[in-house]
Amino acid sequence: MFQPDLLQDKVVLITGGGTGLGRAMGERFLELGAKLAITGRRESVLEETARELSADGRQVFYHACDIRDATQVSELVDAVETHYGQVDVLVNNAAGNFISPTERLSHRAVDAVLNIVLHGTFYMSLEVGKRWIENKHNGVMLNIVTSYAWTGSGYVVPSAAAKAGVLALTRSLAVEWAQYGIRQVAIAPGPFPTEGAWSRLSPTPELANKAIERIPLRRVGEKSELANLAAYLISDYAGYINGEVVTIDGGEWLQGAGEFSGLSEVTTEQWDMLALLTRKGK
Repeated sequence: MFQPDLLQDKVVLITGGGTGLGRAMGERFLELGAKLAITGRRESVLEETARELSADGRQVFYHACDIRDATQVSELVDAVETHYGQVDVLVNNAAGNFISPTERLSHRAVDAVLNIVLHGTFYMSLEVGKRWIENKHNGVMLNIVTSYAWTGSGYVVPSAAAKAGVLALTRSLAVEWAQYGIRQVAIAPGPFPTEGAWSRLSPTPELANKAIERIPLRRVGEKSELANLAAYLISDYAGYINGEVVTIDGGEWLQGAGEFSGLSEVTTEQWDMLALLTRKGK
């Protein structure tokens, strides 16, 4: 299935595409013939990633954007369409998350997560979807959610609520927009260590080891495993998959719903220390 032309000439736009899983997916899509557009808030990071990924004549376009701002989202899509002429696939990957007892959260902390994960995904989906409908252009939207989107999880409550909203958006638009030739799919990853997210969610070796102990396969995910799944879901081979979320977590959520619920064992003093480590991990 993973032939070099699997995604030939498909224009793929990835939010949060400069680092982590977004970058891993983008690199794999390029290997399979796609034209890539990446966005994020830090232009210097995007520029470096684009330079590194554009070897061998591969086409990588970058444009900085804060997806919490609907005006910037519109300008982003304008820029991608000006450069490539169209968008064929939207990957809503950008996210924000950190561990904390919910009673410690301020409204700003809640907004920081919901504005990126839920509002940002909604803004991107609306902007691209409206253009596809107006231009009668078929497309695929891939949303990155999480297994606790349907179970909930303590200590990451804003993320759980936001990701649940994204999952509902995926399933709702799968019905509403299918008539326009627009597919909706989602991936729910378990632990896939990346520099940014891992430092906020498992800032100590003890927490990292606990994360692995929860997984029946007793290991974390490889970026290539998620990237290959994403490539399949946005390809024509998955043309009859619509509104589905595929979990890739080594069986973690089946072993114990609520990925971070075990953090009830953490003491107040440990939470103070973890808060400092989390801020350093930004």
